[in-house]
Order: sequence, then structure tokens, then C-alpha cells
Amino acid sequence: MTKSELIDRLTARFPQLVAKDADFAVKMILDAMSAALAAGDRIEIRGFGSFALNYRPPRMGRNPKSGEKVQVPEKWVPHFKAGKELRERVDNQPR
Repeated sequence: MTKSELIDRLTARFPQLVAKDADFAVKMILDAMSAALAAGDRIEIRGFGSFALNYRPPRMGRNPKSGEKVQVPEKWVPHFKAGKELRERVDNQPR
């Protein structure tokens, strides 16, 4: 699902909500989540999952085109862990 699809579903589910307001609300939520992760905080949404940062230490990589060794710097990457309720809902859905 894309951000625009989420906004469309919100406006369809809540007819009193104008598309512009739904767009603003979704953007504010995503901005707040991004800011929290950038500040090093952890985000937990009960029944859905949690977002945290994982540390990746520096390492030696290899350029696949030339085979040359390349130093890959350390970095922090966002990580999502699905909550129990979300895992169960996804697992019990027929495909």
C-alpha cells in the first residue's frame, strides 16, 4: 500500500474527512515517526509492531564490477519488528 492509497482509504472510511486533511494527518504521523527514529528513539505501536535502529559496524566490502575492496562505513538502519497480533492476522489469512 502506498501513501496515496492509505489517504484514499481513510477518506473512503471517514466521509467527513476531507482528502487534504487526511493527507496532512498521514504526513504528520510519518514525519513524527521519522523524527523520533532520527533522534534515536524507539517507536512502538501496540498490536502492529515496533520500529528501532540497528547498528551496522564498518566492514570491508567488494565492488562487484571491479572486484576492488571497498571500505563500507558504519551506519544506523531502521528496523521493523511485527507485533504478535499483526503476525497472527497475516498468518491466518487465506492466500
